[in-house]
Amino acid sequence: MSNAAVLDASRPEFDQVIQAIADYALDYDVTRSDEAMQTARYCWMDTIGCGLYALNYPACTKMLGPVVPGAGMSGGARVPGTSYELDPVRAAWNIGAIIRWLDFNDTWLAAEWGHPSDNLGAIFALADYQSRQARGRGEAPLTMRDVLTGMIKAHEIQGVIALENSFNRVGLDHVMLVRIASTAVTAAMLGGTREEVLNAVSHAWIDGSSLRTYRHAPNTGSRKSWAAGDASSRGLFLALMALRGEMGYPSAVTAKTWGFQDVLFKGRELSFGQGYGTYVMENVLFKISFPAEFHAQTAVEAALKLHGAVRDRLDDVERVVIKTQESGDRIINKTGPLDNPADRDHCIQYMVAVPLIFGRLTAEDYEDAVALDPRIDALRAKMECVEEPRFTREYLEADKRAIGNSVQVFFRDGSSTEEVSIDYPVGHRRRREEGIPLLKAKFETNLRGKVSKKKADAVLDVCADHERFLQTPVDDLMSLLTA
Repeated sequence: MSNAAVLDASRPEFDQVIQAIADYALDYDVTRSDEAMQTARYCWMDTIGCGLYALNYPACTKMLGPVVPGAGMSGGARVPGTSYELDPVRAAWNIGAIIRWLDFNDTWLAAEWGHPSDNLGAIFALADYQSRQARGRGEAPLTMRDVLTGMIKAHEIQGVIALENSFNRVGLDHVMLVRIASTAVTAAMLGGTREEVLNAVSHAWIDGSSLRTYRHAPNTGSRKSWAAGDASSRGLFLALMALRGEMGYPSAVTAKTWGFQDVLFKGRELSFGQGYGTYVMENVLFKISFPAEFHAQTAVEAALKLHGAVRDRLDDVERVVIKTQESGDRIINKTGPLDNPADRDHCIQYMVAVPLIFGRLTAEDYEDAVALDPRIDALRAKMECVEEPRFTREYLEADKRAIGNSVQVFFRDGSSTEEVSIDYPVGHRRRREEGIPLLKAKFETNLRGKVSKKKADAVLDVCADHERFLQTPVDDLMSLLTA
């Protein structure tokens, strides 16, 4: 009897986890939340701006374009800030890579963390391709309302899964959630039936996840800058496969022995305390001030406040005490040599040392020209980074989602600075009124110089009017963004 049960090949219903994602992607009306739609417009601006900024870095641009020379696609999807026209899957990789390269786009922090705007790689590439194809058939293109709708849904899928499920604790990288969200949303954008979207999402779970190896010492490296673009493009690939009729795998998550939970989640069941709506976009965290791993954002802000009291006394510093959350302590508390920019922007000591010394933290400050300044490592060597229980507790409280840090500098003569403690970064929902003008300024700075003045002015005009933005054809806006 037991052997018959094991060999039973009866195909089950799709896992509820998969059904909930598919039904949300197909049926939920996110436009009912004006706050989510407004926030999504700002999120689109910020995300594209981050991508344009990344084009300043040869380490990024050398990765872009077709997989092999000459494999472009006339009339394909385009990549902002470049002249590339590519098949939409490769374009999604390119867009996703530039978005994430500098660790400057939005963030979601919960049991799992991640960057939901990474999904824009697949969404924007597909929307541009679909719009250009529709024009060729004499049909109406997609509008930016469609893009924002896709963004809100991708944010929600990625973010809600992350609320109670920590994949990093079993060694898996959060980009798996980008792939799952991108798969679901693009399958729906392609006009998939419920069965086709279910099939696509099941493939996204079967893919499992890459390891977090490239995010942690001693292996931290630049793959973390293109991993999300890779995941987003993979999601679009799986959606396209499902729309061709590729079958799905109903118990991809729960199958005994062979499913995601048993193989990769140590036998645990995925946990969901709430359904899908518009919560994540409404509460998303913007990286407005600093291109730094988000757990350190308030630490950098605190260090900047102390710059004036420390800059002329660097030789007198005895120790620097950084208090942070458990997650920050676990992933960015790092000592020893830092070999590359990807290593430095995930070290809280480095991200505190630079503003204490220079009164700033920019993407350029992770490059060798700055990192070789001996004062940085000398100050890092005097730092103590410890967990503060309150910061850890409030980090997970649903009505707070704080990301607190404090910094205090002690000198050899027994004196010290004040302890500067900041609970909410400027990109937090609680600081939206303060943050949005800064976000707009960040976008304009990143936009200008990457396209002509005429095009930049036109993009800014569109973005300044919410209703006009929603009605703008996707391919028209993409044309303004390309070189």
